[in-house]
Amino acid sequence: MQETSTSPATILQFRQDIEAQFRRHIREALDTALAEELAAAPGSEPHQRTDQRRGYRNGSIERTITTPEGTRRVTVPRGRIASADGGATEFHSQLLPRYARRTREIDDAILSCYLGGVNSRRIRTALKPLLGERHVSKSAVSRIVGRLKALFATWQGRDLAIERYPIVFLDGFHLKLRVARRVVSVPVLAALGVMETGQKCLLTLRVAASEASATWGAAVTDLQQRGLAAPLLLVVDGNAGLKHALKQWDGVRVQRCTTHKLENLRTHCPRHAQAEMKRDYPRLLYAADGLAARAAYDAFVKKWAALCPAVAKSLEDAGLDLLTFYDFPKAMWKSLRTTNTVENLNREFRRRTKTQASFGTEDAALIVLYGLVAFGHIQLRKIDGRQHLATFLAKEWQKVA
Repeated sequence: MQETSTSPATILQFRQDIEAQFRRHIREALDTALAEELAAAPGSEPHQRTDQRRGYRNGSIERTITTPEGTRRVTVPRGRIASADGGATEFHSQLLPRYARRTREIDDAILSCYLGGVNSRRIRTALKPLLGERHVSKSAVSRIVGRLKALFATWQGRDLAIERYPIVFLDGFHLKLRVARRVVSVPVLAALGVMETGQKCLLTLRVAASEASATWGAAVTDLQQRGLAAPLLLVVDGNAGLKHALKQWDGVRVQRCTTHKLENLRTHCPRHAQAEMKRDYPRLLYAADGLAARAAYDAFVKKWAALCPAVAKSLEDAGLDLLTFYDFPKAMWKSLRTTNTVENLNREFRRRTKTQASFGTEDAALIVLYGLVAFGHIQLRKIDGRQHLATFLAKEWQKVA
């Protein structure tokens, strides 16, 4: 039977023709861009002799470049450009650097696969139909991941003296890591800062043996040695080791996580009285202002000291650090009274890494976590109430001055 004009074979041939035209135009565009780049370098047109000429062309070479549309061969013009000392140096394209075999989009795609928990073999298998065997070899994947390691090292050791974070959240979470030939759950200490614009920024990530005061103290010391100025507010949970480490920032206001404290109160409260306790506790957190909250705090302690002293004592252990958020603009209260801001980040870390049974080394774990934030797989939003933060901070800095 004769094929009609709308048969599958006709449609397939039409698509192939379109793709061929598309590939041809891509190559022409690349060749044109590279030629124009070299044309601008000598300062004159071909065969034109002027006083402004700074070099001359020197033929061309064929190179293969892998783009999101597939592997393409392009013509790269060569040239010699006059240098300041009177000599001449070989022209190097900025559009297509030396030894580059892939565009940045391809490297980003490979990194995205890696950060998603896909190993090198599966990355090569998945991208082989598009990129071919040469351009997605095991060594190519390793080199791309190596650049991520370099970026992480720079980020982890960067100078924080030029950055200002008036609010810092501190918290830890656990990841599975292979240590001494055994897979164990180890804590990762995280610090999340809030800039004056309200933008959240990841400050540091550290694998620790525990969340004891010594390990948290080392994390705080590292931030101080890298130049981080004392913040205006620290938001933390009730971890005893962290509480002790915060003494290194003398005079800084502390906000204890009100959600963690509620969980502590529940463990000290008899089951039959928990409903009543949970009705009383929110009066501390949703008061009209700090004065009303302090009155609710005193009333809670007085009532529960008689009903269940353990509950009252647990609340007093946190003290007025539970109410520090009232010192800030009301629009920010919801964001500041808990560690949810950093715990949401930690939750995303766990969700994104659950496909990996464990990490082989500390560096491998931290590099993946850093990459998830640095390459936008985990977005850090601005803090609620940020529109009031700058004005509030200006008044606070004025008091300090």
